[in-house]
Amino acid sequence: MDTVIPGFSRTAPIAGAMRSSPGFNMFLFLSLAFALLSLGSGQIMQTVFDDYYDSSATTQCLAEPGSLMYGGGVILNPEFIHGTSGWTVLGEGATEVRISHTNNRFMVARDRKRPTDSFSQKVQLEKGMFYAFSAWVQVSQGSETVAVVFRTRDGKFVRGGSVVAKQGCWSLLKGGIAANSSSPADVLFESKNTSTEIWVDNVALQPFSKKQWRNHQEESIEKVRKSTVRFQITSANERGLGVGGANVLIKQIKPGFPFGCGMNFHILESADYQNWFASRFRYATFTNAMKWYSTEKEQGQEDYSVADAMLKFAQDNNILIRGHNVFWDDPKYQPDWVRTLSPDDLQKAAEKRINSVVSRYAGELIAWDVVNENLHFSFFEDNLGENASSMYYSTAYKLDPTSRMFLNEYNTIEYSGDEKVSPGNYKKRFQEIFSYPGNEDIPAGIGVQGHFGTGQPNLAYMRSSLDILATIGVPIWLTEVSVAPGANQAQYLEEVLREAYSHPGVEGIIMFAGPAYADFNSTALADMNFDNTPAGDVVDQLIQEWRFKDLAAHADDEGFFSTKLLHGEYEITITDPISNSSSTSRFQVTKDSFKIIYHFHI
Repeated sequence: MDTVIPGFSRTAPIAGAMRSSPGFNMFLFLSLAFALLSLGSGQIMQTVFDDYYDSSATTQCLAEPGSLMYGGGVILNPEFIHGTSGWTVLGEGATEVRISHTNNRFMVARDRKRPTDSFSQKVQLEKGMFYAFSAWVQVSQGSETVAVVFRTRDGKFVRGGSVVAKQGCWSLLKGGIAANSSSPADVLFESKNTSTEIWVDNVALQPFSKKQWRNHQEESIEKVRKSTVRFQITSANERGLGVGGANVLIKQIKPGFPFGCGMNFHILESADYQNWFASRFRYATFTNAMKWYSTEKEQGQEDYSVADAMLKFAQDNNILIRGHNVFWDDPKYQPDWVRTLSPDDLQKAAEKRINSVVSRYAGELIAWDVVNENLHFSFFEDNLGENASSMYYSTAYKLDPTSRMFLNEYNTIEYSGDEKVSPGNYKKRFQEIFSYPGNEDIPAGIGVQGHFGTGQPNLAYMRSSLDILATIGVPIWLTEVSVAPGANQAQYLEEVLREAYSHPGVEGIIMFAGPAYADFNSTALADMNFDNTPAGDVVDQLIQEWRFKDLAAHADDEGFFSTKLLHGEYEITITDPISNSSSTSRFQVTKDSFKIIYHFHI
């Protein structure tokens, strides 16, 4: 088993000092070498990085590489200060360390013959660990996708993330891997264009145990889903006089975090399905009922009866709906008659469609997936011009300015091998659409579907992707979460949902899951009799966990009381301990509530 040593610095200033002081560098290098020799086989040194996750991210291309994360983690010689020490040539070609005009050292892979020809370092992966990866990369000409790849002992190449690197500036490649087994692996870099050189600096790979990862989540939840609020209870008869010892009872009326589920037409047929849904969820997406192929199967014959009835059920039960979708850019999911139209006729039909569906539900939905899967597919762009989707976002907003307009895609957070929809490429397409003239002020949203396969979800990649998407600065929703059937389905679903809920950039989750009665057979939360599956138990557990439990307390002698509350809507009942008179009021807790003192009179 390989012995690996995590990096020795937690902060960027120390990394800077290392670059500027060769003597200090040599001292640390020799100290590390001595420590390495002192370790027993397989022992891993513990450092200050063990329970620290660096969520920093950027998509800017910088003149100088950004700071080294985690001091390199388990990567030896991560800044190439000691030349090629710790690194080997992988495949054909050559490698070398160069020094920039600012005295920065970086590694270069040149004269490459295959995409994976680069430099590599062997690390030891431990089963059950998550490995956060980062590096700063550049290419010698143009712009090319550069990926980090882990070559396992059995020869498999597993991608850990990618970025579109450019000539003349440094881009952050952030990603990670979940180790499904314990084995050595080679960390290397890949670019399909073998004529370009790959330049890399500040490489980091930091391991985290599942316990540490869960601790990150819990710490984040405390910061981003809760606020400390302060109350003052005063006398209604003597304004400003605090009611000492007042009894306080706080109940949550509505959670502040949207957590919902897909809904289909079977909801109209079954009271059991209706009760199952309405007792759990306050947010939903209709899986198919609003799609073009559902509302206009034959040209000119629109039928919104199913969608209308489902919306009425939702509104009667205080369930908020995301509109899904206006258009779907996948050619195979167009109505049959649409695929036969000429470009002129398609344009007319599409204009009629968007005006019809968006106007019909304007003001009644919280969001629209305007052009679904717009990075994977391009049906409307191919037939109507490259700005077709951008114009449809403009039209949808004008027709329904109360809804948030989402760009909805799959594989951006769940599968690192799909570079077409990598977080960087998603951001690029997002900016193209919302920088189109007239679209700059549209309330926009990031929709990442979250369809996970049967294996261990790569939470390290998922988290890094959300970090990068969050730099866009608009709400992120997981819009169609599912986990394929398998022995660990319930566990993996819980891991995905917890990861999303704990991330500060995520503002809502919708699952494409439900009861087997409604044909949700991939991720069934209940069986045909509406009894919970193990996945359903997980969802019910999280619903309860993410709701605030009733709190009974007392104000201090001056009528003040402080506590930490999950965001949401609340009811507070205050009782005078002497007169036993009481009053009940409602209030809302948001991320800004720490700035407020809530005043209630009794």
